[in-house]
Amino acid sequence: MKKILLFLTCFLYISLAIAQDRVISPGVPFLLVAADARAAGMADMGVATSADAFSQQWNPAKYAFATDAQGFSVSYTPYLTDLVNDISLAQLTYYNKLNERSALAGSIRYFGLGDIELRQTGDPNEAFPIVSPNEFAIDGSYSLKLSEKFSMAVAGRFINSNLKVASDNNDARAASTFAVDIAGFFQSEELPFNDFYGRWRAGFNIQNLGPKISYDNDEFNNNFLPANLKIGTGFDFILDDYNKVALNVELNKLLVPTPQNPDLNRDGTVTPDELNQNSESYRRISWTSGVFKSFGDAPDGFSEEIKEFTYSLGAEYLYQDSFAMRLGYFHESPLKGARQFFSLGAGFKYNVVKVDVSYLFSASKVKNPLENTLRFSLTFNFGDKYDEY
Repeated sequence: MKKILLFLTCFLYISLAIAQDRVISPGVPFLLVAADARAAGMADMGVATSADAFSQQWNPAKYAFATDAQGFSVSYTPYLTDLVNDISLAQLTYYNKLNERSALAGSIRYFGLGDIELRQTGDPNEAFPIVSPNEFAIDGSYSLKLSEKFSMAVAGRFINSNLKVASDNNDARAASTFAVDIAGFFQSEELPFNDFYGRWRAGFNIQNLGPKISYDNDEFNNNFLPANLKIGTGFDFILDDYNKVALNVELNKLLVPTPQNPDLNRDGTVTPDELNQNSESYRRISWTSGVFKSFGDAPDGFSEEIKEFTYSLGAEYLYQDSFAMRLGYFHESPLKGARQFFSLGAGFKYNVVKVDVSYLFSASKVKNPLENTLRFSLTFNFGDKYDEY
């Protein structure tokens, strides 16, 4: 489908964070979208869930606890399906356990905005150029068990954003940058309780730490990467040899500075000069300073800082590790984006093949770009099996 570039780009970015005074809107937000259907079925969580092939996006330290020697996955997510039919997010992931203590993994994520017709006049007979903007990220990670119950991982990421359209005054070279992640994961042994066994899990991931992204190599015309802190925990109720229920909770905080009040004179009126001065001051903040500022720069103090945390609640039921049912709830403050939704998901495994699907229901007045969308993931696990003590 053909679309107008300006409208589509603005809608895409605003849909992730509704434009209010102090909503944090970093660049390349496609990095924050849940690409796999398992995590999406539990309200976009994965930092402390059990290890799977999709762990690269959520917490690569989990790969050290994977029970399969190798895994390959492919995921597909249609985007803005109520408006267009050719915007989508796709991801390929592969991991390989080197031994019982370490693993390597890599992935590529591609976000395509479809074909866009560039109109400059109202002449219906004029031939209009068509462009296909896109963004992608290539990841690599290494995870290592530091003990029988705890592992850490580091990941590197190359990011490319090809959204700019050439004109008489500029070129259309893509913007690019790099980022790193630092992650950790804890998984206990099976613990005996009165009527069942249980297992604790916990994890953290500091993601997308890297230089800001800019199309013009202009240090004052740039965007912060969506650096964020994920922390979470979960507990597995191992009811018997066939049935298991996992409950999970996850918190997320963007490590990006909060936009400040543009009314610099505090006179109740915002002038164009104040807007420009406020914007320039914000863009002068370095990405390293921005990480530390993000914990204490909200204009309304601690009460606003708390609103910048999102949380997810998720549950997963497994039968013989072959059939799964999932549900979740995601909450974001109405002042910081207003994303609130419920999710449902299911998984089916046969031999080495696993299929996952998920569906999202918005619980907010703000329409979610993934509302009424089915997400699909396909996983192949193969190689030796490792014990899960």
